Amino acid sequence: MEANSPTLKPASVAVSLVESTIAKHNTPYLVIFVKAFLAGVMLSFGGLLSEIVSGGATTLTSSNPGLVKVLGGFVFPVGLVMIVLNGYELLTSNMMYFPMAVLTRAIPWWSLAVNWIIVTFGNLVGSLFFAAILVRYTGVISTAPYNTYVVEFAMKKASDPEWHQIFLRGIGCNWLVSIAVWQAASARDTISKIFAIWIPIWVFVACSYDHGIMFGAELTPAGYIRKSLIASYLGNIVGAQFVGLPAVFFYLRDYNASGLRDAENGQGLIGDDDGHEVTEVRSSESDGSKKSKQQ
Repeated sequence: MEANSPTLKPASVAVSLVESTIAKHNTPYLVIFVKAFLAGVMLSFGGLLSEIVSGGATTLTSSNPGLVKVLGGFVFPVGLVMIVLNGYELLTSNMMYFPMAVLTRAIPWWSLAVNWIIVTFGNLVGSLFFAAILVRYTGVISTAPYNTYVVEFAMKKASDPEWHQIFLRGIGCNWLVSIAVWQAASARDTISKIFAIWIPIWVFVACSYDHGIMFGAELTPAGYIRKSLIASYLGNIVGAQFVGLPAVFFYLRDYNASGLRDAENGQGLIGDDDGHEVTEVRSSESDGSKKSKQQ
């Protein structure tokens, strides 16, 4: 029986992700923003560790650059692990969650746009805070070979590739990130969740696919947005749908959103971020959430 299994079946994972999205929909906007800010910081910790490993391996880079990519990719997943285990808000995973919930009519379409805007800026502010306060002002990578490696790495990611290459790399990135989040949602214990996240993220970083935000490239803000950010952002959206849309087709075609009562009023069945426990939310709780959002 599934109750005794260490993992949830795919159909149960799909339902749990929709229910988790209903909970996100009913969460006050300020809470979403703070969680997104913290996710930006956590992801940056993983990025910093990866750059320290890769940037410090100068001799190995000249003799075996592929191994350096594998090593840098191996340490990067710590960021997503901390995000998932703490229940923070990451844009790339929400790019899978929210379309699934919209397609099943569990939430209104505008909730997707609002969440993505809030989480985008929250992740961005968290990343900028980390880059300025915990990296630049601390000077942790201000000396050679790290200072030169950071600039060279950012140029290779954000400036040198063509627009369509960054877009396609963004697809590969978030396809694997979404797989990692899906697998983590299917696991019941912490160790399994960590392992489920680690492998896909290791692959995406080692293969040089593109995440949404990259700092250090010698580009103007307008040039960066036009050349890199938009391409990777759109690619990330498309990549997430390669996991979310098949899940809707396979497991959620008969999903009865009306059977959840009215998610807009908070009268739905929702689960925690891992989909392990399902509880009923009363309308009074939703009213409180709405008041918090209005405030």
